[in-house]
Amino acid sequence: MPFPDLAENLAEVRGRIADAARRGAGQQVTLVAVTKTHGPEAVRAVHALGVRDVGENKVQEALPKMDAAAVPVRWHLIGHLQRNKSKAVERFALVHSIDSVRLAEAVSKVGTTIGRRIPVLVQVNVSGEETKGGFSPTELAAGVDELAALEGLEVRGVMTMAPFDAEERTLRAVFGGARGTLDTLQRAGLREARELSMGMSGDYEIAVEEGATIVRLGTVLFGARGT
Repeated sequence: MPFPDLAENLAEVRGRIADAARRGAGQQVTLVAVTKTHGPEAVRAVHALGVRDVGENKVQEALPKMDAAAVPVRWHLIGHLQRNKSKAVERFALVHSIDSVRLAEAVSKVGTTIGRRIPVLVQVNVSGEETKGGFSPTELAAGVDELAALEGLEVRGVMTMAPFDAEERTLRAVFGGARGTLDTLQRAGLREARELSMGMSGDYEIAVEEGATIVRLGTVLFGARGT
């Protein structure tokens, strides 16, 4: 049986999320099960346990897995999206990684072509790490009016990633900074921007305490990647 510990892991994670939300703002939190490097059996396994949101990092891994898994889940694109693959966004319930105005324009064009707004999150690089993409808070403030003018997008909030293995003080600063950028979006007229996608296997409890409404979890559910 694949993932023999999945049910136990999932129950523990759900409990920890609920406890963290009580310590935070009492918000509802969506758990996105990240199945990258695992096969379609991982999608079917979490679906059987009641998980309805699944995340993938790469379009080229996600699309065949969607067809092979053949279960009704909401697919999230959580990794970098290349502009030349932007047409694939119509297959996803939410794109977490709008990291530039140019990418936003490409995705918006898809939305206007198919006649529906594409739900997206704006990726914000609060920590300033060069290895991470996204708008800095200052860049977002400068470009937010351009984002707000794109008719093919439904901007639902922001996504961020904290530095790996950072101490708690740094994590809280990054997550708090991302929370603050929601005001930037809302002041520009993006009233649907309420979601905060932040928190992964190593830091999701702190992220929820700081207001996360979406957490992206892989290793804590499935074990080490590819096993």
